[in-house]
Amino acid sequence: MNVKLLVATHNKGKVREYAEMLSELDVSWCNLDDVGVTEDVPETGSTFAENAILKAQAYARLTGLLTLADDSGLEVDALGGAPGVYTARFGGEGLSHEERYRLLLMRLADVPWAKRGARFRCVIALAGVGGVLLGTAEGVCEGMIALEPAGEGGFGYDPVFYLPERKKTMAELPSSVKHQISHRGRALRQIAPLLQRVIRELG
Repeated sequence: MNVKLLVATHNKGKVREYAEMLSELDVSWCNLDDVGVTEDVPETGSTFAENAILKAQAYARLTGLLTLADDSGLEVDALGGAPGVYTARFGGEGLSHEERYRLLLMRLADVPWAKRGARFRCVIALAGVGGVLLGTAEGVCEGMIALEPAGEGGFGYDPVFYLPERKKTMAELPSSVKHQISHRGRALRQIAPLLQRVIRELG
């Protein structure tokens, strides 16, 4: 039996990324649009973990499907860990990705290089049928906020997230390398053994 695995997002690109990174899983991947879900689950948690769990449980209850949900964002040391859970809304509603990262660069204009430490953090939650929480996993990718954007790949803050050991921003890396080191890639690898076990039991 081929198990249907819902990724709690409307973003087809994210589902493709998940499927690439977990290609060994024998599942049918689907997103919220594929199963006709239009409801948005409010992200009222104060941490990435709380938001990921909220979404995984709510969408598993709504659909009756095994559900993966994540919450992730950028933590900048010079901003006391902000934008954090507000990463996608940094600067207010309606801004483009570029407007958000340019606002970030503006806020850090006077911050010296040594103090521009930052990290991407991702928490993934897995919920079973009926909304039972089966587990969570966290992935972190450490870096710095660049002085100016570089690279065409990725999305969001990738053009200004600099990886000192690679001397490149996240947006300058090929997707295969990004998957290996990204916060989401690391969280997915952490949760993979649990996923495999649950899928075996369901199959």
